[in-house]
Amino acid sequence: MTKIHAAITAVGCYLPEDKLTNALLEKMVDTNDEWITSRTGIKERRILKAPGAGASFMAIKAAEDLLQKSGTDPKDIDLIILSTATPDMPVASTGVYVATKIGAVNAFAFDLQAACSSFLYGMSVASAYIESGKYKKVLLIGSDKMSSIIDYTDRATCIIFGDAAGAVLFEPNSEGLGIQDEYLRSDGIGREYLKIDAGGSILPANAETVANKQHYVFQDGKTVFKYAVSNMADVSEKIMQRNNLTHDDVTWLAAHQANKRIIDATAHRMGLDDSKVLMNIERYGNTTSATLPLLLCDYEHLLKKGDNIIFATFGGGFTWGSIYLKWAYTKK
Repeated sequence: MTKIHAAITAVGCYLPEDKLTNALLEKMVDTNDEWITSRTGIKERRILKAPGAGASFMAIKAAEDLLQKSGTDPKDIDLIILSTATPDMPVASTGVYVATKIGAVNAFAFDLQAACSSFLYGMSVASAYIESGKYKKVLLIGSDKMSSIIDYTDRATCIIFGDAAGAVLFEPNSEGLGIQDEYLRSDGIGREYLKIDAGGSILPANAETVANKQHYVFQDGKTVFKYAVSNMADVSEKIMQRNNLTHDDVTWLAAHQANKRIIDATAHRMGLDDSKVLMNIERYGNTTSATLPLLLCDYEHLLKKGDNIIFATFGGGFTWGSIYLKWAYTKK
């Protein structure tokens, strides 16, 4: 019996029009372009400013882009997974709303939250649903409006994050293409180093939490950087070893776009030349759940059928992991 793999067959994305450049940030906080660029590799990021627009707005746009480019009928989609750390609202699933708005009337949907690893974890879940044989078309979307949880007087975090959404369609493949292996990890030691203190069940919102700015992202940058560098590189090397891949066998590294130095360290551990590293952090910053699909959107024209792609992420919690995927198509 031929083994079924979950293959990516289409991609889509959405980027807000408004740009927050390093030059603009210099007027907002005590920082400068050289400092930001040397430490993160970021030059600008996109900000969603439309009134009343949240993660769902961008997710819908990214999904519609994918559907239009691939000619996919939304009625044929079986499942929608929305990876996000910034849902529209508590309780009501944002993914369900997205499914309804794009006309995916035959799909069930849910949200998945694993901080910056949300999309990678979503790839694993989508793959399991496809390989089960029960579902044929799974739409995985990563969408985050990070500007909604950033304190723009905190120079440690406001320089890093941007808003965006990206989407991929997973379908069954019997040619040996698609997801080949995964190595996903987590460790609760990271709970205190990258978080939002208030707004959850431990510390519900009140006047004091708002006044104390406890609804914004807090990050212990040095600690997160240390763990991210070692763990993202470790899992990327591990998945190469498990699949007997050398640096020559790897066509592309698609790493979470959090910090250029972290990406460079991961590529170095894998023995990869810079030409094999997909990178767009300079233009978008860290868009959390959207970084991986944005890479695929930006570089789709270079990806060829059979390319070996190593995905790697690291996120708050801590969550991290790597996935080995064989690309399923060459864009015409």
